Amino acid sequence: MKIEDARAVVTGGASGLGAAVARHLSERGGRVVILDVQEGPGRAAAAALGADAAFIRCDVTSEAEVNVAMEAAHTRLTGMNLLVNCAGVVGAGRVLGKSGPMAGEFFTKVIHINLIGTFLCDKAAAALMQHNAPGPDGERGLLIHTSSVAAFEGQIGQAAYSATKAAVAGMTLPIARELARFGIRCVSIAPGIFHTPMMDGMPQEVQDSLAAQVPFPARLGRPEEFAQMVASVLEIVMLNGTTIRLDGAIRMQPK
Repeated sequence: MKIEDARAVVTGGASGLGAAVARHLSERGGRVVILDVQEGPGRAAAAALGADAAFIRCDVTSEAEVNVAMEAAHTRLTGMNLLVNCAGVVGAGRVLGKSGPMAGEFFTKVIHINLIGTFLCDKAAAALMQHNAPGPDGERGLLIHTSSVAAFEGQIGQAAYSATKAAVAGMTLPIARELARFGIRCVSIAPGIFHTPMMDGMPQEVQDSLAAQVPFPARLGRPEEFAQMVASVLEIVMLNGTTIRLDGAIRMQPK
């Protein structure tokens, strides 16, 4: 699939990795609809991309909202062939913290946003993509998940987050296998430490310390690099059913 032919929905596209993906696709001729709960930033991000981009408010944990938003995006784009799931939360917290054991409600909230939200968007998008006219190789669409290196080397305090990112990676292959008959691919990208808005809230010395942990290049990942990986997955049809690490060879330490 060519970038200029992309009819993309990007969840969590109001900021961070999602905003970079939306911008990268739009600047190269693709059409984009941003889904996010952040209405102000979401509308601003879409407006900055021009007439071929739009914003729809959507809480990815709500099946009803997701279904309505996907239908609206499909109409706005006059079709849909790419979903990039970037909506998510960090969800840091110890199992046994200073104030006691982690609340089950907290763990469940992280699961709902990061994992169930991805699944709800996947199935709603795939239900629409299955009716697309097949392109070269019979391809009708692509689902991209945002996993994390925490799926493989979760740190202390990341029990909830790591569980969701491992699950997102884990469901990639079965989804790809099931949807192969429709010509719909599924791939996960597992970024390492990237410079997102969350990082801006940290002291510079903390940012420098995190960057120094990356073997090469010894810096934080750039959101545009994540967007470039999305574009590569889009264009290379043989990429399917796998999780790609994008991490500068980092292997996270316990803490």
